[in-house]
Amino acid sequence: MSYIAILETGVPPEELSETYGTYADMFRSHLAAPERQFRVFRTMEGELPGPDDTLSGVVITGSPAGVYEDHAWISELIGWLRGLDAQVPVVGICFGHQVMAQAWGGHVEKSDRGWGVGLHEYTIHDNTLWRELATTDLSSIRVAVSHQDQVVRKPDTAVVLAGSDFTPYGALAYTDRKAISFQCHPEFCENFAGDLWMSRRGWRISEHLVDQAMDSLKAGTTRDHVLAAISRFLAA
Repeated sequence: MSYIAILETGVPPEELSETYGTYADMFRSHLAAPERQFRVFRTMEGELPGPDDTLSGVVITGSPAGVYEDHAWISELIGWLRGLDAQVPVVGICFGHQVMAQAWGGHVEKSDRGWGVGLHEYTIHDNTLWRELATTDLSSIRVAVSHQDQVVRKPDTAVVLAGSDFTPYGALAYTDRKAISFQCHPEFCENFAGDLWMSRRGWRISEHLVDQAMDSLKAGTTRDHVLAAISRFLAA
């Protein structure tokens, strides 16, 4: 039986996962459909789908790790992505977005722009592709972010679906395979995003950036449209 593999490359702080669940839980909830089966792989512990598994899709979660760090599981994931059948739909979020770019010819670094936190707005650049994915015609998306690393050079086979001045490569779509990725976190509800930022306030992220991030929640998120686009993509 085919299934969607959720590659868990990180987990929320324990005090938050008790309330909100894991990142894999969030995706299973948002992407659930009667015909879909999911399997979660603790990829940060070395778990990956086997070569004989029949995959109907792959979702790669966020992680506190950097794709350039010297961890065996990251290099194994990059190798796995390079060998993956190009017809298997792949969706990457935050770290997932970055590791896909790194695996397929791009480059990721800790950005000199510093921390990105809050609801960030990405302008839709490829309106034709977005209309194919989404059920609504938006000129931009506004979704929670929490990252320092960024894709600084996109793969030649990727087109920019959406981005901003702060994050030029905010969303990528690939022309040589079924793959899309987002730097933002559509799986984060506003409460989780706020609690996550506050848990890092003053020790990992400066107080003023977290305060700005909390204030940005007043604008409201369009994450449901992004989640709908991801679900539609996995069903294609």
